[in-house]
This record gives sequence, C-alpha cells and structure tokens, in this order.
Amino acid sequence: MTQKLTLGFSPCPNDTFMFYPLVHNLVDTGGLAYQERLEDVETLNQLALKGELDISKVSYHALGQIRDQYALLRSGSALGRGCGPLLVAADNIDPTDLHGRAIAVPGRYTTALLLLRLFDPALHNFIVMPFNEIMDAVLKGHVDAGLIIHESRFTYQGFGLHKLLDLGEWWEGETNLPLPLGGIVARRSLGAETITAVERALRGGVEYARTHPGEATRYIGEHAQEMSPEVCASHIDLYVNDFSSDLGDEGIRAISTLLRCAEQAGLIPPSSVPLFI
Repeated sequence: MTQKLTLGFSPCPNDTFMFYPLVHNLVDTGGLAYQERLEDVETLNQLALKGELDISKVSYHALGQIRDQYALLRSGSALGRGCGPLLVAADNIDPTDLHGRAIAVPGRYTTALLLLRLFDPALHNFIVMPFNEIMDAVLKGHVDAGLIIHESRFTYQGFGLHKLLDLGEWWEGETNLPLPLGGIVARRSLGAETITAVERALRGGVEYARTHPGEATRYIGEHAQEMSPEVCASHIDLYVNDFSSDLGDEGIRAISTLLRCAEQAGLIPPSSVPLFI
C-alpha cells in the first residue's frame, strides 16, 4: 500500500515551481504519495510547531524551535545572496528611530523577524500580520514601518515606500555567508528510510523543474493570481538556485551560523540534535 505523506509548502512561485514535479509524479517518488497543503509560510511554521505535517517548508527561525521533532532536508531550501527581507517606511528614516515604534512583521517565527531582532535587539514593538498586508498598513499609517518579504521586495518602490534596511546585505556583511530563509523539514518519526526517499525525490523534482522551467507555468499562475508573470519570474530567479538542489557545505555553514547566533541571543532554545537525519 502506498504511503501518503502530508506536504506543506507556500503558494509563492519558488515553492510551486520546485514542488510541481513532485506532486504531479514527474519524478520517481520512491513509492510515496503526497497530500499537498498550500499555506503562507507563517501558517506552515505554526502547523510544524504543532507537529501536524509530515513534510513542510518552514522558516529557519521556526526550524530552531522544532529541531528535536523535525530533520532538515538538503534540498528545497530558499537560501542565497541578495534575497533578504527589507525594512521599509513611508519616510526615509534611520532604523534606530524606530525604537518603541510599531513595526509590521510577517510572522512570529519568520526568519525575517529573527534577523531584525539580531540586527537590533532594542526593536520590540512588532505587529504580526499577513505578509501581503504589510505595505498597505505602512501606507495607511497603521504602523511606522514594515518588514517585507517575498514579492514585496520587487514592488515596494511602486508604492512610494523607502527602504531603510536590507537585512540580507547586513547578514552577508556580518558573516560573508549566504542568507538562509526557509528550508524543508521532515518529521523524525518517519524514520531514516522514508526521509531519505523524500529527500531523493525532492532533489529530483528541483532538478527537473530547473531543466524544464516552462512546465509549471500554469500551476504557478493558479496560486499567484495577483502576481504578474514578470514578478513571478523574478521571484523564481532569486529564490531558486544551486542551494535549492543541495545545500552543500556553504549552505550548511550558513544555517548553522544563523542558528548559533539565535541561540546566543536567546531567541531559540539550544539543541544537541543533529540537523539532518
């Protein structure tokens, strides 16, 4: 009997692009079947925190909270250079002027918020809201600044907003490493054999997607209906790269460094469990 696993990923173009081959059986799945669930990344973080998904995309901040229950896979990550979250505001002010002022953030367990807290621990007045509502909240004056992710980094200038800080640039300057944003995790209770099969199939799916980039166009568009084809393409180009196929030594170093910094700052609990199965 085919084993069916719950699989969570976001409707963002980079995820639908990478997972299309896997969920449509265009690669060898190793005898596994997947029940897909598409949610925004913070919802996925919350579901993984509750242990409700077998396989899921999560923020690396969330991974720091669930390392004992979930193992990281070496494929499917959003990790790279020039892809960091942006802090924006209606006025071109210094980020230190935001101490005590309201900042909209895309989720409590997003890597974006973790980076902002690492950048300046004095920032604390965070208002959590869906990522696609943040720019509007800034424009209407409901918050003093917003931390934007995903396609918003391609469109914020059209809203007349000012970039106060690029957290990717800050991270790369501090560490000389690429920025880990999100990765794919699997419940450790699935066992090493199943997790290895999932990882092999996912890597095959990512490689298939990158060599057949046009096949997922309709699927991507169905889940990104308010995004122009140009923004979709820019999104995929930015977030799908060699690290998505395999983290490699540099990617693993970047993730370990981020988690170590978060532990030292008291933002995630320490863990002695290995990242991988």
